[in-house]
Amino acid sequence: MAQPAHRMDAPEPTPVELRYRYHRAQRQVRDNRRVETRLARYRFYILVAVLIALAVAFVLGSWHEVQRLFGL
Repeated sequence: MAQPAHRMDAPEPTPVELRYRYHRAQRQVRDNRRVETRLARYRFYILVAVLIALAVAFVLGSWHEVQRLFGL
């Protein structure tokens, strides 16, 4: 059975590289949070619009029934 080729391990990252990775990860988290906040805002406005449309439909339907029942 053939032996796998000996590979060299990657050298230990320097403190500068570690800080760079840390800050890049923080920037990624911040960007993701900004995108999620924007999407949540869109979802909220869509939900409010749907609820207002349902309320208007209910009021108009009720008004029509009141006119039909009482002859207004």
